[in-house]
Amino acid sequence: MFKRLLKCVREYKAPTIVTLLLMVGESVIECLIPFITANLVNRIEAGAQMPEILKIGGLLVVMAVLSLTCGGVAGFTCAKASAGFAKNVRHDVFHKIQTFAFGNIDKFSTSSLVTRLTTDINHVQMAYMMIIRIAVRAPLLLIFSIIMAYIMGGALATTFVVIIPVLVTGLLLVARKAMPAFRRVFKKYDRLNESIEENVRAMRVVKGFSREEYEKEKFGAASEDISGDFTRAERIVALNTPLMQLCVYFNMIFVLLVGSRLVITSGGSLIGVGEITAMLTYGMQILMQLMMLSMIYVMLTMSAESIKRIGEVLAETPVLHDPANPVTEVKDGSIDFDGVSFKYSENAERFALCDIDLHIRSGMTVGILGGTGSSKSTLVQLIPRLYDVTEGTVRVGGVDVRDYSVEALRGAVAMVLQKNLLFSGTIKENLRWGNENATDEELVEACRLAQADEFVRSFPDGYDTFIEQGGSNVSGGQKQRLCIARALLKKPKILILDDSTSAVDTKTDALIREGFKRFIPETTKIIIAQRVASVQDADLILVMENGAIAAAGTHEELLRTSDIYQEVYTQQTNGGEEHA
Repeated sequence: MFKRLLKCVREYKAPTIVTLLLMVGESVIECLIPFITANLVNRIEAGAQMPEILKIGGLLVVMAVLSLTCGGVAGFTCAKASAGFAKNVRHDVFHKIQTFAFGNIDKFSTSSLVTRLTTDINHVQMAYMMIIRIAVRAPLLLIFSIIMAYIMGGALATTFVVIIPVLVTGLLLVARKAMPAFRRVFKKYDRLNESIEENVRAMRVVKGFSREEYEKEKFGAASEDISGDFTRAERIVALNTPLMQLCVYFNMIFVLLVGSRLVITSGGSLIGVGEITAMLTYGMQILMQLMMLSMIYVMLTMSAESIKRIGEVLAETPVLHDPANPVTEVKDGSIDFDGVSFKYSENAERFALCDIDLHIRSGMTVGILGGTGSSKSTLVQLIPRLYDVTEGTVRVGGVDVRDYSVEALRGAVAMVLQKNLLFSGTIKENLRWGNENATDEELVEACRLAQADEFVRSFPDGYDTFIEQGGSNVSGGQKQRLCIARALLKKPKILILDDSTSAVDTKTDALIREGFKRFIPETTKIIIAQRVASVQDADLILVMENGAIAAAGTHEELLRTSDIYQEVYTQQTNGGEEHA
């Protein structure tokens, strides 16, 4: 996973390497400054003249400026490298998701993918920034400071033999105790995002049932749960500060007491005031770098979970892929199901579709009826290869769909779903999803076929009307008609309407179907519907039940042979739908 993520550095290798070199330079300078300062103090104590003092002082100023420059430039290059790295990770994850089939997407929830693209990548960005900057600077300063402390203080540096193990042990215990809480938070973020996503998508339902307070409580509970875990973790991590202060003050007291005694008893021959000053500075540097290393440890441990989650997406192998020599042209809209059975995963206990044998000639209109859960949508999703069959074969244009280029196959098939989405942008921009090169005349013609032209022209801005995100500023029926028009612009060989006229009235539904007959006679049309009226003129009607084709035939044939069809027809004609 780490190797895979490191590939995302790419064009940001140069600022990364520059940051590392600048951190080495800053660390060296930071360790030399106390040494030179101690030398200056000793020279002043020995009666040095002003020229010598100014010379050493000038050197200190130059070194301070160099250190500041290294740190400042490193901050810039580090920001560029870490932000660029995060951009590349986000790019790779998003592009990977675009290659997923429905089977892959089913493995990850939508909210989880959103969390991985946002929160997790932010954590990885922070970790990368700390690695190339602080994780280089802290160990180097720690090592250099310990070496210089022994050079300057000799036996006085033994204070670190006591302090360092105590601080390291304490920091490791704190980090280890805090980590489980941090790890739990990520899965809870998924649930929180899921709650937000559901609430926003179903806002009209929430308002309609006056369930705002319930949604607030549900969101509050999820938020409170995350807050609780973070509070517990931060409460433990907060122990770093008093532990650090304890070690700092112990070091100061020890150096001042023991060092002062050595200065007095030896008359400055063993150690001088300058060395004591340097020891205090090095002591502070050592303890601060240990503190920084503990922060890095906590951050990297948190990020390890994010790296794992991002790695899962990047390592996911799309269940659908093109063959070695794919067929790139779909001859016609004929469809054949030969002994097809399908289940959504290998571990599923039952098949969603069982023993489907179906043959549709190009240009036919096929209606599909069935109750909820009868796998109507599953059946048509196998045609553009949104899923692969578990058993049997699906052929389009006489060719196994697995032998096609996925792009070519889906380019020849247009699907309109009951809950098809419109994207933020103008009506024209949404329609051109079907054909980006479509002329204005073609847009109008498609909308006329879909019975959308009239209401589009009723808007003040017509086809330039801006559609809000998700199509929230148009009605359900208007949205469905625009989606049908968008599909027609593809000029597909197969058009699939998955209950996509459920929000329009029966008259408009009939006009849309009449338009299909007259203007796209060579296109194979598959219509999934709940209303018999929507499919009764079809060349073939399928009645599905429990993942199988219970009956097939024309409207008249099914009225004679299918009890299910007769019952549905009777309920809808006598029950009032046709008269409503």
